[in-house]
Amino acid sequence: MGLCRRRLTWLLLLLAVIAGTLLSRYPAALRVDSEPRAGPCRRSVRGAVQQHPRFQRLFNLSAPVLLSEDLLTPELWARLSQRKAPYGWQGLSQQVITSTLSLLKGSDGTELFGGRWRQRPRCVRCAVVGNGGILNGSRQGLNIDAHDFVFRLNGAVIRGFEQDVGTRTSFYGFTVNTLKNSLLAYRSLGFTSVPQGQDLRYIFIPSGIRDYVMLRSALLGEEVPEGHDKGDRPQKYFGPDASAGKFKLLHPDFISYLTERFLKSKFIKTKFGNLYMPSTGALMLLTALHTCDQVSAYGFITSNYKKFSDHYFERVRKPLVFYVNHDLSLEATLWKSLHEAGILWLYQR
Repeated sequence: MGLCRRRLTWLLLLLAVIAGTLLSRYPAALRVDSEPRAGPCRRSVRGAVQQHPRFQRLFNLSAPVLLSEDLLTPELWARLSQRKAPYGWQGLSQQVITSTLSLLKGSDGTELFGGRWRQRPRCVRCAVVGNGGILNGSRQGLNIDAHDFVFRLNGAVIRGFEQDVGTRTSFYGFTVNTLKNSLLAYRSLGFTSVPQGQDLRYIFIPSGIRDYVMLRSALLGEEVPEGHDKGDRPQKYFGPDASAGKFKLLHPDFISYLTERFLKSKFIKTKFGNLYMPSTGALMLLTALHTCDQVSAYGFITSNYKKFSDHYFERVRKPLVFYVNHDLSLEATLWKSLHEAGILWLYQR
């Protein structure tokens, strides 16, 4: 009996040492989910929001994030046709919009975690990976891949940077413009193709008519028939699997809501107002905050951004340049305040 107790004591001590070692390897955002995965989160975005009156007023966690045919009504068309893209459809072809949405049907169109992902953990942990130079040499790859879902965007170079940015991609977010610009600008730096995979989902950000046209062609498996990208083949970007469940479309109302409540920049009231919209990274991070239970942000702008290159994959250091189409200073302030409130965990090196 005494021997059994001694063995049990040594076993418990060994387990405690192993647990302490594992916890020391991961950031606090990953340690909060220490309860069994079958149970709910002890800490969550929703719970943290409820503890802060300011963010309680800002967040509407029931706001529709994605748009599909199920949500298209005459009332929605009438309202969104009064606002310019990405906040609406003013000046855009109704035929293109409706024909595109007709291919996005059912829960796969309106649920981010649809299809085979419906049997997901009750505590959904998401990592959103920006492309900031802060990740170069960070060795955060294992921590990123330890999340249930990983969001990436634009020039998401992985090869050669696996130790810093991980290898997994669950969602890839973009506008057609940022996707193509990234392939042109960063090809020599390793971004030679858009992430692909059987379980990977693509999130289109509708910044203009070309996003709807490209999405429709991707869903049909056809060449782009018109517009700026005429003759282009979506399959070369997204692979041969063009099922509706593989593609998601951010709701223009959701982009309006995020801009009005979280990222209402001073640039909007200047002569550059028509150029401004939240960055792709900001939209992906806020999408995760409205759909995941826990969110960690890597590669986003922080107060020490001057110490790092613009992007983590650049061979020659380049300073981050601020343009009026995005308000990165406003975004940096938002990420810091959300981190301090415990609503997200921000990697700050």
